[in-house]
Amino acid sequence: MKPSVCLILSFHDRAVQYEWFIEKALEQQMKLHFIFLNPEQWHIERYVRHRKIPCLFIKYNSKKDIPRATALIYQYLFKNKIDIVHTHLFDANISGLTAAWLARVKKRIYTRHHSDFHHRFHRGAVKYDRYCNRLATDIVAISKNVEEILINTEQVKKSKVHLIHHGFELDAFKNVNTEEVEQLRVKYNLKDNHPVVGMISRYEKGKGIQHVIPAFQKLLKEYPNAVLVLANSHGSYAREIKAMLKQLPDHSYREIRFEYNLFALYKLFDVFVHVPEYAEYEAFGQVYVEALAAGVPSVFTLSGIALEFIEDRKNALVCKYGDSSDIYNALSEILSDSSLRELIISEGRKSIAHKFSMNLYFRKLLNLYNYTD
Repeated sequence: MKPSVCLILSFHDRAVQYEWFIEKALEQQMKLHFIFLNPEQWHIERYVRHRKIPCLFIKYNSKKDIPRATALIYQYLFKNKIDIVHTHLFDANISGLTAAWLARVKKRIYTRHHSDFHHRFHRGAVKYDRYCNRLATDIVAISKNVEEILINTEQVKKSKVHLIHHGFELDAFKNVNTEEVEQLRVKYNLKDNHPVVGMISRYEKGKGIQHVIPAFQKLLKEYPNAVLVLANSHGSYAREIKAMLKQLPDHSYREIRFEYNLFALYKLFDVFVHVPEYAEYEAFGQVYVEALAAGVPSVFTLSGIALEFIEDRKNALVCKYGDSSDIYNALSEILSDSSLRELIISEGRKSIAHKFSMNLYFRKLLNLYNYTD
């Protein structure tokens, strides 16, 4: 008999990786369930219900809701005889793993989506990471970065940690409907602008946006019609970022809080930038893979998954951490050198073709689940 698998997610709106996973799971006729801890019934839940997968919505706003959420999750797991629980993100980990342990679910898995963030910035939260490490029978490390923190810093047994990179339907970034791209170009008033410099980063200090803005300001002297597009334009560092943006001409930047059509969004960009401030900042950094899959020549600093496959002047241009001048020089070179652009676009796609496929990711998860007929 096939085991029943329940994914528990907190604070997820739209994440296409789960949609891809769902389609693979349905092909395998997996006995799949979902539990959502969200303030509202967001996109991912609507997608799951549309695909007629059993699920539970728990209205969840903050950690004060953990006791109630844990009780409701326990009831669901027990009633539906769930065999495997797999949790994603901090609140889901705490509530879901606790409920799964109480319900005597034998296979309790969580995916570690952050690296050393708590050790570096919120020492008081490290005890919760260690709590989840104890309750879990298995932990998915999404990069070697995360794997090293779990094993070396938090002293988790190696046998409990499984390195499984995120998976992507890479062709979805390549084969994008032209009409959808043009609709976004009109929506964000980009028809007369070139080049478009794109970023998809929350407004957090460690993302390094504050180093890109001065670089872009200098680039405007060469390209007066250039536009800086800042997607996911919210976060704890928003006030500082917005103050810096006021130094730019109003017509030279666009802020986008959230865009559902991720694939068309990448096609608006002539060059992409992602420059975290240090190597451990990103647990993974999906934009490293997405930008290359979309064929956008990119400027990076090395953090998270980039440490494992990005090579300077081969599949991207790599900058020093926190160096606006270096970022400007890289942007200027990419925009002025067509041969370099063609090289890093071509090599970029080659470098991710097999390492980050959705098929590989799904197979590794099935192995972790011991999922057999």
